[in-house]
Amino acid sequence: MRPEHALTTPLVGRAAELDRIETLLGLDGDAAAHAVVLAGDAGVGKTRLLTELRARAEARSWRTLTGHCLDFGDAALPYLPFTEMLGRLAGTDPAVAAGLADANPAVGRLLPGRRTLSGASDADDRAVDRGALFEALHATFEQLGATAPTLLVVEDAHWADRSTRDVISFLLARGFAAPVVLVVSYRSDDIHRRHPLRPAVAEWARLPGVVRLQLPPLSDVDIRTLARAAGEGSLGEADMQAIVDRADGNAFFAEELVGAASHHGRRLPADLADLLLVRTESLDDAARVVVRAASAAGRRVSHQLIASVAPLSGPSLDAAIRSAVENHVLVDVDGRGYAFRHALLAEAVYEDLVPGEAVRLHAAYVAALTSLEVPGTAAELARHARLAHDTEVALAASIEAGDEAMAVGGPDEAATHYERALELLAESPAQAAPDTRVDVVDLTVRAAEAVTAAGHPQRAAALLQDHLAMSSAVASSADRARLLAALAGAVLMSESTLNPLDATTEALALVPPGEHEDLRAQILSVHALANAERGRDDDAARWAQLALELAQELGLPKVVAEAQATLGRLEERAGDPETSRRAYLAVVEQARVDGNASSELRGLHYLAALEMEAGRLASALRAYQDTARRSEELGRPWAPYGFDARALSGIVAYAVGQWAVVDSIVDVSGQAPPPIAEALLRAVGMQVAAGRGEASAAALLDDIRPWWRKDGLIAIVGAAAGIDLLGDARDLEAVLALYDEAVTAVGTLWENDDFAARMRLSALALGQIGANLPAIPDGARHRWVSRAGELAADSARAAARRHSRRPMGPEGIAWVARAKAELARVHWLAGMDAPTKDELVGCWQDDVAAFDAFGHVVESARSRVRLGEVLHAAGRRREARQPIAAARSVATSLGSAPLLAQIERLCAGGAGGAAHPSSRTDEALTPREQEVLTLVADGRSNGEVARQLFISTKTVSVHVSNILAKLGAAGRTEAAAIARRQGLLDG
Repeated sequence: MRPEHALTTPLVGRAAELDRIETLLGLDGDAAAHAVVLAGDAGVGKTRLLTELRARAEARSWRTLTGHCLDFGDAALPYLPFTEMLGRLAGTDPAVAAGLADANPAVGRLLPGRRTLSGASDADDRAVDRGALFEALHATFEQLGATAPTLLVVEDAHWADRSTRDVISFLLARGFAAPVVLVVSYRSDDIHRRHPLRPAVAEWARLPGVVRLQLPPLSDVDIRTLARAAGEGSLGEADMQAIVDRADGNAFFAEELVGAASHHGRRLPADLADLLLVRTESLDDAARVVVRAASAAGRRVSHQLIASVAPLSGPSLDAAIRSAVENHVLVDVDGRGYAFRHALLAEAVYEDLVPGEAVRLHAAYVAALTSLEVPGTAAELARHARLAHDTEVALAASIEAGDEAMAVGGPDEAATHYERALELLAESPAQAAPDTRVDVVDLTVRAAEAVTAAGHPQRAAALLQDHLAMSSAVASSADRARLLAALAGAVLMSESTLNPLDATTEALALVPPGEHEDLRAQILSVHALANAERGRDDDAARWAQLALELAQELGLPKVVAEAQATLGRLEERAGDPETSRRAYLAVVEQARVDGNASSELRGLHYLAALEMEAGRLASALRAYQDTARRSEELGRPWAPYGFDARALSGIVAYAVGQWAVVDSIVDVSGQAPPPIAEALLRAVGMQVAAGRGEASAAALLDDIRPWWRKDGLIAIVGAAAGIDLLGDARDLEAVLALYDEAVTAVGTLWENDDFAARMRLSALALGQIGANLPAIPDGARHRWVSRAGELAADSARAAARRHSRRPMGPEGIAWVARAKAELARVHWLAGMDAPTKDELVGCWQDDVAAFDAFGHVVESARSRVRLGEVLHAAGRRREARQPIAAARSVATSLGSAPLLAQIERLCAGGAGGAAHPSSRTDEALTPREQEVLTLVADGRSNGEVARQLFISTKTVSVHVSNILAKLGAAGRTEAAAIARRQGLLDG
């Protein structure tokens, strides 16, 4: 379409077609054909493909000439593409062009300077016979090919005049003896039954040596890649999926939609709409009427439905539909209906309807669907009735459509229908009268449940809060209690500063014992869970038992399951995981019998958490993956517990070193997740990006930080990766700022500053202080040692709080050991209250053992690097080799560039069996020697350098000798001066 796109957009999804054309034309060898006729819809990428083909040809020393056919209507200029080709040749190689014109005088009439608009001519400029012109043009290209292989490209042949079509036919039929090949492109969607190019294309395809190729739409994956490049990473998955759906494989449409996304949202840009509507201008009036009626139905419409709605019948209707199909506006769908050739064309036609016309069409659809003579769905009826302003029908159909969607596992669609029903009730309060039999409170609760199941519990809570505020003066006590219980349930499934206990306490007071017992059982169950989440385990157990007994008495299986799950969770906290396991298994089994999706997912999630808590990470990964898979099967991929399992499976897969599995878990292509879910998966993926040392990790950190105050897990996972990322960049100030930001965000959300994950975050931050301390001047070290002590205290408080509630698991034990070892390392490096070498080694041996017991492959490798460092510093070099070799093996298999860099720096100092380089004056300083030189220039003694770099004093002495030799210096002071003069030192 627009030529400038060919130069600015990447070639995506066309490698196979490009390779085939290149092979057919023999750009690299023998040709299988002398011409290719390339067909494809407008905007599908023909020009971009041909641009790349020309680039490849030119890279192989081919001459390329391109000519375009243009739409001049009835004033077409004959042979225009060949005039353009010859003009380009005259501009780039005038001598060759002049020679060809002299050898073939008839061709001279096609040169740009010789074309005239008048019929005047002199005696030497007589009219040339068409046959002679064709022969001359063919001879010109033959002669051109004799000097260099030549690729001729004619674009947009659907606009070619008759003379141009005839000369193309002549060249294709004649072929060339010299290495000259021809590519002709045209828009297949323009070639209707009576188009003049149609018989020509059929003739060309039958010629020997001519191959016709149809360029298909791009795949969804390719459109996604193209849109991502055009949008420069600014698109969320929901917007991305909308573009993929609407672009229909068309590259031009995708680029236009990306460009419009930031300005128009999802509304079709006016320029693109005008371009699409050109397609309908060739239709007769009857066909245009049918197309406009079909647009009100959306992308597709059945024959029965359009026949009932369009103001045509019999042969007139058939002729109108045939015209729309032949002109490539509509396409037949399995003989039962019709679809617009492009989704955006349907949008453009619909948006072109005037308001009254659209209302009348939707009313006609309502009449057809309610007649029961035409099959349809409640969702279709709801849409048409709403747009026809038929509130009563729209309300009933929306509720029915929501019920149908929930029954088949479509919570997103159900939520949309229920919320629209609530909007209709708000706009037309009369519809809420008793005789409509719409229970507004019940509808609100169902809507909230659907919204939560779709992965938007925060939106569900907002919906319930709004209704509570609006209905506070009129709702009965029971109705208010129902809303409060639903609100507490939504809050419990989200990161909210609301206290669910406030809602459940008020709800219980509104429904005393003996009244509305079914409702009271539900409230008791939610109240129990709210108490459990607030750490009031004794109260939670009492309320859960009451809920269980009442639900069993009343025969309420869902409440029974929820109460049992809560009791099982409390047993686990009390140190009885086996009783918990039996409870969860019973919950899952009964939930499957009852068709209770939410309880089933909760039970499965809790079973996986048992494995995680016990440090059985491989088993936990399988269990979380099974839960996420079951959530998908139930049609609730973003629902609480189901999506949580997916995110946690990514976290566990990262820990056990299955980073490729993490890549697949966090890939949301084609899934349109809720924004907060997408942010969490991006945080999980960021762990791997940072672990590999990918440049994209920094951008991911910036993307997810705004979400930290909305979801604690995003903050924890993102901050853990970010601490390492910033630490590797030697930005210690940023590391501690990030830690403080994450702790504040999580502490505020969870109303608990000493949350368990703070053990992990503080240990990681401590590690970065230790890693960066050697480069910090002596005068500034006290501050960082003090901050290290504060971080260690943070870890200790979090550990104490966790231990006060339930026994510490393998993960907590490992992070407590890490914090202790990192603090000892900091004191050793600073020489302040330093432990002995044996004490330091013992700390890191304990840390390695703890992470091995936990099963965290990545952190075990990091621990082994640290152990190798301290063993080397303690003079136990032979012992250092084994942990370093093991860490190197893990880092290599993971592809962890930062970890491998740490190992290489350590080995450069003599650990791990690495040999020392001999002193040679013609060698540059090694990275380790550069580190030693920097410290020596700061006035550090060999002992101080050894301690800071975790190498022996003897090794430092060797490095210093090598430095002196390489710099030609007699002593340390002179070496520092030389290094500064040579730019080897800052300052």
